[in-house]
Amino acid sequence: MASVALNHILVSTSPTGVALVQLNRPSKRNALSQDLIDELTGALHQLNRDPNVRSVVLTSVEGSPFCAGADLKDLARLSTAEAFRIGWLKDAEDAFSSFRKPLVAAVDGFAFGGGFEIALLCDIIFASADARFGFPEIKLGTIPGLGGTQRLTRALGKHKVSELVLTGSAITASELCRCGVVNKVCSAEEKVVDEASKLAEQIASFSSPAVSLAKQAVKAAEATTLDAGLDIERALYYSSFSLADCAEGVAAFLEKRAPTFQHK
Repeated sequence: MASVALNHILVSTSPTGVALVQLNRPSKRNALSQDLIDELTGALHQLNRDPNVRSVVLTSVEGSPFCAGADLKDLARLSTAEAFRIGWLKDAEDAFSSFRKPLVAAVDGFAFGGGFEIALLCDIIFASADARFGFPEIKLGTIPGLGGTQRLTRALGKHKVSELVLTGSAITASELCRCGVVNKVCSAEEKVVDEASKLAEQIASFSSPAVSLAKQAVKAAEATTLDAGLDIERALYYSSFSLADCAEGVAAFLEKRAPTFQHK
């Protein structure tokens, strides 16, 4: 497994096509400083271009919580005018939104504020049994700013999200799993990062261009009307017919053998 250590994140890749990205600022509970955001967005851009990476697990270094949210020291220096000028957090939003490969969040401990929001930016969320999630920003005199009010409301509905955002209260991984936001709550005997990595490896074994098309189709449902989404899905479906991997997959099924995908 190849590894790269930056100041605030660790990135490692495996021969199975899975990259592991770990937030590595444990003394600050992995709070999102601009330096950490810069490293994370840079890593996502690089992994997006790497043909050997077919899925990514995003987690924290062992023994640390997933993410406490924005670094308040950075926030304290921001004025409204400066935030608009630099597009505060838009770089992170863009890096996740443009990422073509599956992202699996493995949440240990807690994911609050921006930490919850980057988990929501992932395609799949696994969490430890004791994990908690929430938007405490109202207690600081502000609101979520990395898409949390929009993405979670689409998943949970206005009333539950209003309660979370307006009170700053936390919600458990188990409750989010019952609501369909968290995919799996890992038991005390399971390591959440290991369980997430198993799923990421399974996804990485499939045709990477087909997986990318599937991700695009699902994402379209968040941003479009049903009619527009159906048009997008149909176009993506038809485009998959030109993939060599589609020809291989169909042939393998008809020949009753396992497919050998070339990821093209």
